This record gives sequence, C-alpha cells and structure tokens, in this order.
Amino acid sequence: MTPPRRDAGAPLPPVAPELLAAAVESLTTRLRGRLDQAVESLATTPVDLAEDGTYGIRCGADAWVTLAPGPSGTITSPDQARCTCLLSPRCLHRTAALAASPVAAAIPSREPGPSPDRVPSVGSDTGRVPSAGLDTGRVPSAGLDTDPSPEGAPSAGPDPDRDPSAGPDLDPSPERAPSAAAVPSAGPAPSGGPAVPTGPAARAVRAVSSAGPVSSAVPGRRPSAAQVRAAGGLWAAASAVLAVGAVAAGAVPQAELLRAAHTARLAGLHRAEGAALAVVRHLRATRDPQGAHRTRRADELVTSLRELLLVTHRLKAADPDPELIGGVPHNHRPDGPLRLYGVCREPVVGPGGAGGVVTHLVDDTGRWYTLRDVGPGGPARARRAGTAHVAVRSFLSDHERLSRGGLVVTGAVVAPDGRLLAERGVRATFAAGRPWADAVPATAAPDRLGSGHAPPLTGCDVRIVAADGDEVLVHVLTGDAPGPTVRLAPAHRHPALAHSANLRRLGACPGLEVRVLGRVDPGRVTTLRPVAVGPVPGATTTLRLPQGWQERADLGYDLLADAHFPAGAHCPPPPRVTAADARPVDSPLRRIRDLVELAVTGGRRAAAEPARDGDRAGHVAALRRGGFATGADLFAALGAVAARRPRDAFGRPARDDQDQYAAQWLATAVYLTGTEAALARGLWHR
Repeated sequence: MTPPRRDAGAPLPPVAPELLAAAVESLTTRLRGRLDQAVESLATTPVDLAEDGTYGIRCGADAWVTLAPGPSGTITSPDQARCTCLLSPRCLHRTAALAASPVAAAIPSREPGPSPDRVPSVGSDTGRVPSAGLDTGRVPSAGLDTDPSPEGAPSAGPDPDRDPSAGPDLDPSPERAPSAAAVPSAGPAPSGGPAVPTGPAARAVRAVSSAGPVSSAVPGRRPSAAQVRAAGGLWAAASAVLAVGAVAAGAVPQAELLRAAHTARLAGLHRAEGAALAVVRHLRATRDPQGAHRTRRADELVTSLRELLLVTHRLKAADPDPELIGGVPHNHRPDGPLRLYGVCREPVVGPGGAGGVVTHLVDDTGRWYTLRDVGPGGPARARRAGTAHVAVRSFLSDHERLSRGGLVVTGAVVAPDGRLLAERGVRATFAAGRPWADAVPATAAPDRLGSGHAPPLTGCDVRIVAADGDEVLVHVLTGDAPGPTVRLAPAHRHPALAHSANLRRLGACPGLEVRVLGRVDPGRVTTLRPVAVGPVPGATTTLRLPQGWQERADLGYDLLADAHFPAGAHCPPPPRVTAADARPVDSPLRRIRDLVELAVTGGRRAAAEPARDGDRAGHVAALRRGGFATGADLFAALGAVAARRPRDAFGRPARDDQDQYAAQWLATAVYLTGTEAALARGLWHR
C-alpha cells in the first residue's frame, strides 16, 4: 500500500460556511480564546493526504483530525470532520482544522431551463489547478489568487453616459453623478436604532451599488421581514469586524459573519451572502503574515466590506431595488459562436506562490474576455506561461499566438467574470487578428458585472516626459492642448518579468509617443500600471515594432530594444525632472484612502488616531485646498466618530454607537470610490 503523502502547509479542502460557524459556536469561551493560536500553529503542521482523498492532521500526542470531503470536494457535513480526542466533536483540534481550511462558496442549485450550462461549485476544487487551456471552472482551494490585477485592483471602467472629453469631476454629488459618486454622511443615530445616512447622503447610498447577477426578485416588491432581519444580522456582524479591524478579527468574528451569511442565504439574499464570504476570504488573506501583496489585500478588503455594508444597509431599510437581492451567478452560453480578437498577455503573480498568464480578448462589440493559465510556481511559472500551450479539445495553440491573433469559439461557456471555460461541447478554432488600434476599444465601458464579461483595461496615448527611477512620467495626449502629467509604474517588479526593464527603456526617450494599456492604481489615480504598449497611429516619433508583434508589445514578456525605436532615438540618460515638468502629485484623496484602509486593518482605535495627534486639521485643510470640501467633512467626521466614546455619570460606556461608526465609515468609503472613479475618467478617458 502506498503511504500517504505528507506535505507541510498543504491546502486543506474547502469547508461549508455554516459548518465552520457551528463548530466555533460549540466551543467553550476558554477554547474560543485559544482558537486563533491553534489555527496559526496548523500553518506549519504536516498534512497527510491518503489515496482515498482524506486529509489527516496530527494535533498533539492523542489528537488526530481527519477531514473526508464528499464527492464535491467540500466538507459539508459534521461527520466529515472527526477528531480522536475525548472532547470531539466540540474540541479545539477539529474546529481549528476547519477554521484553517478555505471557505467554500454556496453550492448553487440548478435552475430549470433548456440551457445545458454546468454550474461549477467554488468548493468543488481539491487544490488542483489546470496547467493550460481554457479555465475548467475550478477555484484553487489553497487560496491562490488568479486575479491578474498587478499590485492593485482593476480600476473602475469609464461611464458610458459621460462625455469622455469632460474634465475630472472633483467633488461629485449624487444628483450630478449618481452612477459613480456617492457622498453620504452619517446622521445622528436615532434612539434605539442604527445610524443611517440622511438627505442627499441617503440618495447617494441608494444610487451606488456594484452590479451583481441578475435577480429573480420582483421589481418594486420590498424585502420580506425575514430578509430584513437577515440583513440586519449581517450588518451587525460586519460592523463588529469593522470596529475591531482585520488584525483582531480572528476565527470567532469570522464565524459570526459566516453564520450571518448562512442566515442570509436561507433568506434568499444571495448578493449579501456572496459579499460576506468575500469579506471572510480577504480577512484571512490580510491577516496572513506570510502573504504577499499586503497593500493589495487591504484594498480588496475595503472593497468587499464596503459592498457588504452598502447592500445590507439598504436591505435592512427595506429598499425595494431587486438588484440588492442578487442571484446565484451562473455561467452562460452565448447565442452564437464567439469571434474574439487577442489584445495582450499579462503575467499573473499571486499570493501562495501562484503564477501564470492571462490573455485578454475582445469581441466585435467591445466586450472583454479572458483566457487564464494559473497554478503554483510563482514568477518563474508566470514567465514560462507566456508561451505555454493552450489546449481546447482538439485545438492547440499558445498564449503568444492567441494574444496577437484571434479565436472563434463555438458552444462557448463564459463565467460571470468573463473567463472562457472548458465545458463539454466547446470547440475553438484559431482565426486572424486585427490591428491593435482596432482591437483596443480604449473608451469602451464594461458590461454589468455578473453578465459574463470581464472589465476592460484602461488605454490612452501618452508622450514620454522623463524617467523617475523605474517609473516614467508622461503627458496624456488630448489633442492640441497639453495633457496632464501622470505616471507609468511597473505592473510587477520581479526581475523574472520584463516590466521594469521596458519602462526604463521607454523613460530614456523623452518625446516618444506610445499607446499604453493597463490598470489605474487604486491608491493613486495619477498612476497607470501598463501591461502592453504600441505605436500611436499617425505619429512620427513612436515605436517601430516588428510585423510579427502585430503593433503591440506585452511589457511582461516582450523586451524592447533599440531597433524598436525610431531612428536617432538612442537617447542619452534623461535630464533631471524639474518643477517645469509638472511632476504629478498624488491627489489629496490619498489622505481619505489611508484613513479608510487604516480603519479596516487597525480598527476603530487606529482610525481615531488622526483626531488625537493633531494632524486632522492639516489633512482637512489640504482636502479643502484641493477642492474636496465634502471629502474634508467626511474625513473629519470619521475621525471624530471613531474617537467618540459616550460614557455615563459613572464613567461606564453609555451605549454602543457601533452602528453610527459603521455608517460613517460607509459614507466615507462610498464617497472615496465615486470621486476616485471620476478623477480616473477625467485623466485617462479624454
């Protein structure tokens, strides 16, 4: 008999949220206090994987925990997690093993209808990652991040209802920009109830919400009493997490959030449940001391927590908007064959040693799709994957060829985030591409999230100004008038990838005009992280790329050389950047973002520090000078609410104003999102 394979820190099978919540609730108060320490110790504990698919973990001399996932690969039943100690099943060992496992998404039930779609479960994976080809629908149970966003989340797409030639909207109001700007402020908490935004703030909160899957709710019908109660429970659990911060939100607060998420699922609040599960996953990633991309993790946690609080805030107020209910996301099959055109390749380097490539494609309508190949291996695998084979049934090609060519897919199956999936009946054929200027709809707006289309990358034409280390200062080309000065920063700085070397080469040629495609840095709207560049059509001083490159260079894989620049472009080192070069200055909104992220990671006490150390007045004044009067008010209010501790005549806490603090943080976070999106549109989509 083959002995079980032993691996320290091996990925454990996903666990149903309600099962983990019940296990934590069954512990005594003393054992709950030791749970976080027990979970941390399991990170370095060897895991035995038997031939029958069961996982064994040694938790002491007399304790052996066995996890036996079902056919779906997920722990869904209490008897699938056992421990040999005398306190089992209400023991610390079993609960710690469940808490150390990934949280599985809810397994959706198949909806009746003629569509032959297969609905993959996020919890159906056992740690296997496809080596190449179309995505099989599995999500790595080890928590490998297949999101290709480099050192930041994707930027908000352009607003299709807004004139792209308009300047930045520095301080949008709900009436003026309801689709992007929310400027809520928390009003005083009514007696016996939570704080709610009032006036224009309330309209803003109603207007701003990320689009989710199509809901089966009836338009105009208010949520039921059970749904309002479930939303209130989720709001309370999320508010508690926000109050203590990610650093203190261990297994017990996470379990409370998972229990509330399960209640929301039973009440049919699919969107709220999904947001709660995302918060738990990002909490774990943020708390991981060995995790990479900590800044990016904090930004994603802010995004997911804002979504959860915003949705539950509106639901517990009985908002009749059917999108708040949401629906279980399903893969879809287009009505006919997909004719796709390659745009570029992008290396993926994620936490947990993940590495790979994502190829971006567009169709004739400007909708974006992705084809991914991500697995363990880190930057080295990301480098190799750029030329790795792509196998779709009998079709065989590679990512480099597809990114510069095209693809015709019949029987296509598309995930809600735009990933092409390898399902039964899918057939693919290589097709010719088209010029990059035609394949890149730089001003195309993304379709609604959850509809099967990926968010687009941001593209624009720029003129090189000077190098600034491994970053490049550029002017955005806006016609005859000089454009704003912005910054290009490497998407990845690992030496195995070519981003930094290519940007240094571009920065050595002031005056060169190039077309860039990338993502706006979520923390600095004046910074773009490009993934591909190409020549500007009709420009005289621009790139001269080989014909085989199809007018594009993937900055993570293709290395720019002297032959790719116009004659005489062997430039000396660029001059020092002076004040006349209008060096881009980070927006004063950075102060608000720092406070919002600090509140999420460090908790309420950390958010109160700017109000105590005397810096608040300086930050508020800087925001007002920059034209962000509403942002200044929200910044001051958040610090003040965080520092306030109402007490009675005996010095005891008078009441818990946790709801008011959560409402104020939500108002500030929603305002920040809308205003940054308006700034990004003004800079990059002219």
